Amino acid sequence: MIPIVTPSEMKSIDASSDQPLDVLIQRAGSAVAWSARKFLSGTYGKRVVVIYGKGNNGKDGRVAASYLRKWGIKTIEYSVSETPKQLPKCDLVIDAAYGTGIRGEYFAPITDAPVIAVDIPSGIDGLTGEVMGLPMHSNWTITFQALKPGHLIPPGSNYVGDIEIIDIGLDTSHIETFLIQRSDITTWLPKKLTTEHKWKSACWIIGGSAGMDGALSLAAEAAQRAGSGYVRISTPGTMPIGPIEAVSHFIAEEGWEDDFRNNADRFSSGIIGPGLAVSSSNIKSIQKAVSDSEIPLVVDGGAIKALGENLEILQARKSDTIFTPHEREFEDLVGSRPSPRRIEDVRSAAKLTNSIVLLKGPITVVANPEGRCLVVANGDHRLATAGTGDVLAGIIGAFLAQGVPSMEAAAMGAWVHAEAGQFLFKYGMVASDLINLIPEVLHETDVG
Repeated sequence: MIPIVTPSEMKSIDASSDQPLDVLIQRAGSAVAWSARKFLSGTYGKRVVVIYGKGNNGKDGRVAASYLRKWGIKTIEYSVSETPKQLPKCDLVIDAAYGTGIRGEYFAPITDAPVIAVDIPSGIDGLTGEVMGLPMHSNWTITFQALKPGHLIPPGSNYVGDIEIIDIGLDTSHIETFLIQRSDITTWLPKKLTTEHKWKSACWIIGGSAGMDGALSLAAEAAQRAGSGYVRISTPGTMPIGPIEAVSHFIAEEGWEDDFRNNADRFSSGIIGPGLAVSSSNIKSIQKAVSDSEIPLVVDGGAIKALGENLEILQARKSDTIFTPHEREFEDLVGSRPSPRRIEDVRSAAKLTNSIVLLKGPITVVANPEGRCLVVANGDHRLATAGTGDVLAGIIGAFLAQGVPSMEAAAMGAWVHAEAGQFLFKYGMVASDLINLIPEVLHETDVG
């Protein structure tokens, strides 16, 4: 996992260091210089332009310039106020104008040269990823000790290029927000034992309604492909039709929570909501089913709104609840849509609901009530199509059923879901295309 800190957190980490600020700046500037030298593939005949501001970011850039000169690289420095609109011809530009300390807009000069940004491209908000003015598109961003949210959240993420994180000796042991990597998924993957049987990883999915049977089927197929040994599907008032390997189980149109409560202890996880109608009777049943259940649950779709109307239910739950909203469903849950400060908003939602909240979007953010936060950033626009959320719910439910801790199950589900999308063409993907790729992603991650 790679640590993520907000700009204000990074400022506090800097301030709490037992190292003098000048020493930290020397380390940072030296790292930028070495990265520039590596990018240039040598020093002979090279020309570099450094743009520097008044703050520590600018100081890092000026230290880098001093190293480059020592190595024989012709280096031109411009302060922000003196930078020409068109930079002279050069082999590399080092953007050390503002970094995460920007206030207001920044309009970068024009250049055809490749760019290295110090910490973050100037003009990108380090907290939200918002564009403030007209930044340069960097080929490479050198940041220190930890990622910033603005590196990962669009549109800022489109400006950073490749990111290198440099350790300059700051203490990040107390950080609670991390970017998930493939190596983390490999560690978390449930191991299959010779004593396995289908009921050890059984998952019960309640969903579907008139015209929405597909959502239930997608969730069930995804759960099966992600490792659930037994998947039961139920739709209030009708016998559902789903994958041939799933077991259809009738529940009453009203009062179905009694059936769920009396039989849920046979299952290791449950999913409530994919395609489920938000009727008055279903709202009551969802609330009672979640309140009475003692197994971990994934709550998706219309069931999110049902619980958003009565959050007190979640305070006394004896097992974990994982909500998987998109932005509108997030509003159904907590009363407002997420702001550009996505990580902070998801943390607040998790605390408010006493649950794990997974907010889907350009990056997926998972938080628990204690403030721990995991970020998944390997997805793209291919997942923005109907039914992919049902697939995600099924994957998470399967991991829960196999005994993966809830926080890791949610983050791993989002990572596997996004990784499956990377196998597909950029255009024309539908949600069901993801399902048969889940075993391939799990296999490659396990052996990788």
